[in-house]
Amino acid sequence: MKLLSVVVPSYNAQAYMGHAIETLLSGGEDMEILVVDDGSKDDTLKIAREYESKYPSIVRAIHKENGGHGSAVNTGLKNASGLYFKVVDSDDWVDEEALKKVLDVLRDMVENSRNLDMLIANYVYEKVSLNKQKVIHYKGAMPEERIFGWSDTGHFKNSQNILMHSVIYRTKLLRDCNLELPEHTFYVDNIFVYTPLPYVKTMYYMDVDLYRYFIGRDDQSVNETVMMGRVDQQIRVTKIMIDSHDLTKIKNKKLRHYMVKYLVMMMTVSTVFLVKEGSEESLRKKEELWDYLKTKNKRLYQAVNRYFLGWSMQRKSKAGRKIIVWGYHISRKIFGFS
Repeated sequence: MKLLSVVVPSYNAQAYMGHAIETLLSGGEDMEILVVDDGSKDDTLKIAREYESKYPSIVRAIHKENGGHGSAVNTGLKNASGLYFKVVDSDDWVDEEALKKVLDVLRDMVENSRNLDMLIANYVYEKVSLNKQKVIHYKGAMPEERIFGWSDTGHFKNSQNILMHSVIYRTKLLRDCNLELPEHTFYVDNIFVYTPLPYVKTMYYMDVDLYRYFIGRDDQSVNETVMMGRVDQQIRVTKIMIDSHDLTKIKNKKLRHYMVKYLVMMMTVSTVFLVKEGSEESLRKKEELWDYLKTKNKRLYQAVNRYFLGWSMQRKSKAGRKIIVWGYHISRKIFGFS
């Protein structure tokens, strides 16, 4: 059995997928690299099979019909044999030295029969065209280099949301919570990292810059114009997250607080793009989203409203619109777009 399975969802990725795979290969035989070709129209599958031929004990090439990022992650999870599971997108990569340190910790956990549900490491926004980097770390929010639980966590700054880039989950935990991402939908990485959280009892934070997240392609899902065009998918993901758990029934106060705050962020992102678009239809969708939360779980709606962003996103006046636009700039900083 492998120590770590990494799924690399790949769609028309021939131009950059090699870099992601090469950095992962530095992990050696502890690694299982599942390159999932999501019905590409270029040489993605050919390249994946070449790596599989060259590294048959490490790389597996899996071909499937196009179903989107979530579908590729689902396929990777179904095929994973590793004790731990991570997603690395085909246009991103990992730091090789940091990967070796992470594998050392995971190996130590297994050899000493220490039950670890989630390992967290830093990630880095890589703006290659501008030669700029932004490291997202969890110092102060989490104890370092020891196993801990939610009650041991501190205050999470807005920039310290736990994202797909920063987590490695225990594979069995993801299967036990029946994680399955929707197909043909963007922004499902939020579901991937959010839905399993109440099942996580033990965590370990390493202050190493493992994941390198490429920012800058015009067609990238976090490009502002692209996000505005896909706001309906953002709304769909947010509703799935609302439905996934009754946060008001989560007993651990710190976990509940963190998940409510994450949901506030998701509601904010959807709201600001709908307001910026500004049409009657978009403003109607904004009202419908907030009504959905209120109808689904009134206590959760009230908890969201205790946050300034949660309260301000529902303003309808001109002054309220200005607050929402201001909230948009806050959300950009949260996501690290600017």
